[in-house]
Amino acid sequence: MEITNVGILGAGTLGTRVALQAAISGYQVGIFDIHEKALDASFKLMKELLQQLEKSKRIEEASEKILSRILFTTELEKSVNQADIINESVTEDPEIKKELWEKVGKIAPSQTLFTTNTSYLLPSMFAEISARPEKFCAFHFHDVFYSRVVDIMPHVGTDPAMIPILEDFGKSLNQVPVIVMKEHPGYLFNTMLLALIGAAGKLLTGEIGSIEDIDKSWMVNFHMPMGPFGILDSIGLDTAWHVTKTRKDSASQAFAALLKTYLDQGKLGEKSGQGFYQYPNPAFKQPDFIL
Repeated sequence: MEITNVGILGAGTLGTRVALQAAISGYQVGIFDIHEKALDASFKLMKELLQQLEKSKRIEEASEKILSRILFTTELEKSVNQADIINESVTEDPEIKKELWEKVGKIAPSQTLFTTNTSYLLPSMFAEISARPEKFCAFHFHDVFYSRVVDIMPHVGTDPAMIPILEDFGKSLNQVPVIVMKEHPGYLFNTMLLALIGAAGKLLTGEIGSIEDIDKSWMVNFHMPMGPFGILDSIGLDTAWHVTKTRKDSASQAFAALLKTYLDQGKLGEKSGQGFYQYPNPAFKQPDFIL
């Protein structure tokens, strides 16, 4: 199967990055969001990312040429009517995703491959409602430009022939494909990451350490550029809350309650300009943070 046109559903932090990398890789891209403001923010973020990539000499083509391959639209049909593959990155809410996939299944071309970029939900939750479960698979990106792993996680009804197609497509996007052999919430990396985030949240809500000191401890000991709370800001506190609130243990529930106080203030992390840290120049990136 030749892929030339990519549909991206959801113009948030990750959807924006996947769409941009697809355009950089030469694909025609349609990116959909129900909010015009989200599309405006996506376009702005793409321009910023392209400036960074140009500065580090990681792209050769002109930014204007790359952006010309991307259609920003609030009309779902326009984003999918020519798509060979669709990747969905909307809010981590099962009902929202089900409603969207039901619509997409009715209007996308018959040959289109369906993939979800969900962080913690399972593809089998949406495969049947999409009306083509054999062409449905999780295809989960991380940062895209710096954390270049893409998880391929089929459900029991996924056509095995879809896996090598996704592997090749992932490689064409300059990603490193890894296969999750059976459905598992959190894939590979997120399962390990959740253990770190859960421990950090327990330390914070238990008043064992501050945000800054928990992050410093991780950063210095493992020579990392950010700690658990910096990572949470980059993921998005709304995404973190959706994942954490589903866990029934008391530590997770306490941390979910704390995250909700940030959401209620509009503090979603890096994408909103404020989360555990203030952006675009968070404290953990300052030279004196770990001195």
